[in-house]
Amino acid sequence: MELFTKHNVGHPNARVAFSESEAEAAANELTGPDFVVKAQVLAGGRGKGKFLNGFQGGVHPCNSPLEARALAGKMIGSSLVTKQTGPEGKPCNSVLVCERLYLRRETYFAIMMDRASDGPVIVASPQGGMDIEAVAEETPELIYKLPVDIDAGPEEVALMDIALKCGFEGPQQEQAAEIMRNLYKLFIQSDCTQVEINPLAETHDGRVLALDAKLNFDDNAEYRQKDIFSLKDTSQEDPREVIADNLGLNYVGLDGEIGCLVNGAGLAMATMDAIKLNGGSPANFLDMGGGANAEQVTAACKLLDDDPQVKAILINIFGGIMRCDVIALGLISAVQTLNIKKPIIVRLAGTNVEKAKALIDDCGMRILTADDLGEAAQKAVRVSEIVTMAEEAHVSVNFEIPL
Repeated sequence: MELFTKHNVGHPNARVAFSESEAEAAANELTGPDFVVKAQVLAGGRGKGKFLNGFQGGVHPCNSPLEARALAGKMIGSSLVTKQTGPEGKPCNSVLVCERLYLRRETYFAIMMDRASDGPVIVASPQGGMDIEAVAEETPELIYKLPVDIDAGPEEVALMDIALKCGFEGPQQEQAAEIMRNLYKLFIQSDCTQVEINPLAETHDGRVLALDAKLNFDDNAEYRQKDIFSLKDTSQEDPREVIADNLGLNYVGLDGEIGCLVNGAGLAMATMDAIKLNGGSPANFLDMGGGANAEQVTAACKLLDDDPQVKAILINIFGGIMRCDVIALGLISAVQTLNIKKPIIVRLAGTNVEKAKALIDDCGMRILTADDLGEAAQKAVRVSEIVTMAEEAHVSVNFEIPL
């Protein structure tokens, strides 16, 4: 809301509450007899979601501060499951208590970076307040797109035309065009990759307001958007990704059984492809980058070893900037200090690879090696299958490390 206020984008009066009492106090501060209580989780489809405590819906109208308090009590502290969260849901640590508005029209408006347009593109539709994907599928003629010159910005006549196509007329057309122009300024000045307003609405008294927003920011701009990134709620993220980020690693959790540790995004994709080609499934994307050190290797191995989903760990490193012997030392240290028992398959190539292989051979630990990616993927898939079958049969497998 602070960003919207800063850029003169009209929005409803609202307060964030982290407890039942704060929700009641927030409702008392707002004018008007009616409110809306919204669960604050990073996921779409909140209104149709369900909390793990059984409470249905993450968006509810109410008509008293006491009712706002009761609704907050049913949301805060539980996790909300929506079509975007998976069965585990997202934790709800706060709610937004907002004035309830009565609307004449609901429209959709977004700005996003578009590869096909080589820059920003405005997407708008008179069918707001619903899934834009459904609108695009069922009535694509109601989706309007406007590529924007990133240096010049959108032309005023183009914004007025978009506003008219969305159903705004008279003074509301000018209001809508102004909000669109201010949203573009917000998009550029805040290093956004997406600004989505759904709905951009006209109220019963003729105001045009942004009633709901989703904003994505370029991670590479964190150094110049410190105020924005300081608001990040890590409880909404995969804890493994948070740990990896703090270590300077790039991690994305997947739903497979083979943990991948690589250096370089392209090599990571090739490794995952090789695993799939051999009938397995990757449990993650974990890229250490070109400048990782032995400490990061140890931390990465711990991250994978702690994941109960991982049955085997495949390490695929090409030593260029990062020397293979440094990786080998980090791996040996990880195995020794963490007492890793999950099977490890290692494929190393590049700088000091022979020295690295000698270090692994002489360490006395059970680490399977491979000379090429295909062999490494085959071994990883086979080992993970053996571990999975052993777990299902409730028997142990002799992959203990060290020997």
